[in-house]
Amino acid sequence: MEGIIKRAEEFLHHKFNDSSYFREHPGEKAYRLEHSIRVANIGAAIARQEGMDTEAMAIACLLHDVSYCRGITAVEDWKEHGREAARIARPFLESLHLPEHTAEQIMYGIAAHVDGKTDFAGEPTAFTETVCDADNIDRYDVYRLFENLSNNGFMEMTLDEKEKYVVQLSDKLSCYRDEELATETATLMWREKINFQLTFFEHMERQLKDSRSYCLPE
Repeated sequence: MEGIIKRAEEFLHHKFNDSSYFREHPGEKAYRLEHSIRVANIGAAIARQEGMDTEAMAIACLLHDVSYCRGITAVEDWKEHGREAARIARPFLESLHLPEHTAEQIMYGIAAHVDGKTDFAGEPTAFTETVCDADNIDRYDVYRLFENLSNNGFMEMTLDEKEKYVVQLSDKLSCYRDEELATETATLMWREKINFQLTFFEHMERQLKDSRSYCLPE
């Protein structure tokens, strides 16, 4: 099965390398590839702990964003990109001659990972929902924390703007922390990531306040 995972990774590289959109946006290509591999590692770790098919999960996670090769530039495209990824992945998955149930679970997980909806028959399972969970867990890991600060121009903000940004983000993270994911393993991983970010921003908020003026000790 490891050979099949390698084929899935090669398929992903081929679709990205053959993309005219990615040729014009190499930074986006690099990020999307790295993200897909991270999600595959997260998904496989969850599957291993939960007794799921680890290799099938790795394939689903590797291909969950393959549709980005066609360029995702509008909100409508983003909402549809899971279902489009499943359509792109289907012929490749059929070429692997996987058990029918396994292939359908992989495609359902890919198709539904954005909004829980598919354009073909099937039912959500812990396996299919784990594709979405792994994707979301990566969104709140250390790399994405740095990326979000950079993309939002944090270092160019005024001190007041930085404080407001940190407080608002901390409030949002606090609301997300207690969400239940599809499995106990994913839920624990999720809370670990959210708690790390909350601690990070608590320290940042304290440091920003200390940046306002020097206070003589009493």
